[in-house]
Amino acid sequence: MTGTRNSQLGTQNCRHGGFTLIEMVVVLVVISLVAVLVVPRLPSTDAANLRSSARSLGAVFRYLGDRSVTTKTTYRMALDLTDNTITVKKIVNGEENAPDDPFFARKLLSEGVTIEDVEIPRLGKLGEGAVNVDFGVAGLGEFIMIHLKGVKDHHFTLTAIPEGGRVEVLEGYQEMKL
Repeated sequence: MTGTRNSQLGTQNCRHGGFTLIEMVVVLVVISLVAVLVVPRLPSTDAANLRSSARSLGAVFRYLGDRSVTTKTTYRMALDLTDNTITVKKIVNGEENAPDDPFFARKLLSEGVTIEDVEIPRLGKLGEGAVNVDFGVAGLGEFIMIHLKGVKDHHFTLTAIPEGGRVEVLEGYQEMKL
């Protein structure tokens, strides 16, 4: 008889596991509040691709300037605005050759990022065609401003100044000030 009585007491004191409806609603409200506060602060992948491409191109400009000065070698960066490609060539005896550095072989622009235009004082603003940027034994040959455009019309501007090899990556579409 005590065995039956103990099993009856066990079922009366045992509460079934689970959540009440109120507990579920409170958890959903807390999760919703966190999502509302956090999601707008996360960068979009398009903006991240544009920023990454601009920084990557800036790094290549700096590297090319430094490398051309230290190795006393001429390099040419070809910006094809029509095909949206960037290639780097090493100039040896007047002929363009592929550089031996694998750093130049990588893709510089992410998917969805385009070169909107290039500004060079002697040529003005170019929105199509090809532009060659030369790096001689003294570094970058002339001032250049490159406007990159992302998927949602976001822009980054890269400016490269010949004296001292200064390269800036700026958010937005910046105009050239002569």
